Amino acid sequence: MESTGRYHGLLAHLANQAGLKVYVLNARDVYFYARALGTRAKTDGVDAGVIARYLAEHHERLHPWQAASSVQQRLQDLLTRRARLAAQRSALRQIVSGVDACDIDAGGVYQAFDDLLGAMDGKVQELIANDARLRSGCQRLRTITGIGPQTSALLATLFSRLEFTNADALVAYCGLDPRPNDSGAKHGRRRFSKKGPSLLRRQIYLVGFSASRSKALRPLYEAIRAKGFATTQAFIILGRKLLRVAFAVWKGAESFDPQRLLPKNGLQKT
Repeated sequence: MESTGRYHGLLAHLANQAGLKVYVLNARDVYFYARALGTRAKTDGVDAGVIARYLAEHHERLHPWQAASSVQQRLQDLLTRRARLAAQRSALRQIVSGVDACDIDAGGVYQAFDDLLGAMDGKVQELIANDARLRSGCQRLRTITGIGPQTSALLATLFSRLEFTNADALVAYCGLDPRPNDSGAKHGRRRFSKKGPSLLRRQIYLVGFSASRSKALRPLYEAIRAKGFATTQAFIILGRKLLRVAFAVWKGAESFDPQRLLPKNGLQKT
């Protein structure tokens, strides 16, 4: 099946419980594959045929879908909905800002948003505290400069569910792997593949943003900027470095040491 938001989840769970090997395909990949085949219609039957053909040709390099535990699924749902709620709160502030409505009090709405976000945060921390592996992992992840409660919970949920071969595989999963655009002597501009969860990419950007303003990693950010990268690019590069660090911290037992990333030791792999 292809991913359809949360609607494919029930089918995936039922098929997995029935002992079937489940593959959840990236809907974007299936779309472009269908176009490459020259399909001239879009119906449920045509889509099913395209998915079957895609899987027949590419299943050897695909990873079967893995069911999440009840705690992992609850955490993922809460974190995803929290991100959407925070985005809606920001959108509401943008709508109201600049409006001459001194006699209209929107404070109650903002407070309701804050109360709901706080309740979600409390539940996330409660679920993590009741799971020894998640609790220990989150404590170590939060020693990394720029990683706070939301990002540590998101990464711990991901790491506890999926086994990544190495940090490169993790970066690719997050869609932060650069995609070459070369042909002959031409070397085009590289862009991120942007595959995988957009929420993860947003959080890694925020990690880089936060770390760039810290005393510990400000020199590293400035060293990246000195190489000619724009501000946003530097945030992402720094965030991606810290994502690799998070992978190592989760796999090991040590806490984060910012001295290992400072420019005096040379810029690490980005």
